[in-house]
Amino acid sequence: MVDLSAPLSPKGRELNSWGAGESSAMSVAKYDRAEELKAFDDTKEGVKGLVDAGVVNIPKIFLRPPDEIAEIRQNCHRNGVKVPVVDMSGIERDDRRREIVAEVRIASETWGFFQVVNHGIPLIVLEEMIDGIRMFNEQNPEVKKSSIPEIV
Repeated sequence: MVDLSAPLSPKGRELNSWGAGESSAMSVAKYDRAEELKAFDDTKEGVKGLVDAGVVNIPKIFLRPPDEIAEIRQNCHRNGVKVPVVDMSGIERDDRRREIVAEVRIASETWGFFQVVNHGIPLIVLEEMIDGIRMFNEQNPEVKKSSIPEIV
């Protein structure tokens, strides 16, 4: 199995040479998160590619330092922070539609994501969408790569 707690090389599934056997001080000094993120993105295989490669540890790019996590949790609890919820009920009315658009804009700008409720999408459609996502992710990596546009 591959241990991907060290960064990926630009080739994708290989590890950078410093990943195993060196002291943590040495690893921290050489660690370049941006380079690792780019290498991960370049594989165009996503987390499923890591699983398929036999990764057994969470890659460093997905980990936050414990003190940062503690601070985030403390701030969230102190401020009562919750994921934004956008209620789509009443969207057929112009005044409500404007409110919903404003809620989506604010949630997107401040959080980058939000939960949508009362959208009227039948459960079967949601289940089929999840099945489609699963089928895409279970494809051969080369097939998936051909579906992802290059970002310049």
